[in-house]
Amino acid sequence: MKRTTSALALTTALIALAGPLAAQSQGDMTFGLGLAYVEPKSDNGTLAGAPLTISDDTQLSLTFEYFIRDNIGIEILAATPFSHDLYLGGAYAGKTKHLPPTVSVNYHFATKTAWKPFVGLGINYTTFFEESSPLGTLKLDDSWGIAAHAGIDYAVSDNGSLRFDLRWMDIESKAYLNGAYIGKADIDPIVVGVSYVHRF
Repeated sequence: MKRTTSALALTTALIALAGPLAAQSQGDMTFGLGLAYVEPKSDNGTLAGAPLTISDDTQLSLTFEYFIRDNIGIEILAATPFSHDLYLGGAYAGKTKHLPPTVSVNYHFATKTAWKPFVGLGINYTTFFEESSPLGTLKLDDSWGIAAHAGIDYAVSDNGSLRFDLRWMDIESKAYLNGAYIGKADIDPIVVGVSYVHRF
């Protein structure tokens, strides 16, 4: 978590250096391809009376953003399925996969340099599937929640940038074992992303 906090502090500092030059124009589109590391928060709730721990995972990420006004874009985030192991009281209790498509409105700060910071806010929908458990039939409900976004682009060409970004997602799922409700999984992950973004 110290790593995530330091990265957030760096992003905030870079945003503070933003200047008055336009970053993106109305009608521009970008496509991003990279990796996303999902790190659930440390306290994931209690299931069946035992503390829940959820493992991390890294997958391929895809983004598409359309600029509805200068420096303001609507972004769609997609990814290949994330896979997480579940532990109850430290003992392995199952696994699940999920997809977290997210739609955000991003504001890209105008700067006079190759560094282009941005912030965003949106809605996340997380769908869980292929749940399994040695304890029985496990089911996790899908989740809706807000998603916060911050990051920075570094221009490597007229149309290409390297991106580092962070997201926080509000993900909470009701859990059922053999049809019986056993509690809520509080995931609320930080998502660390690195990608190449191309502007069209």
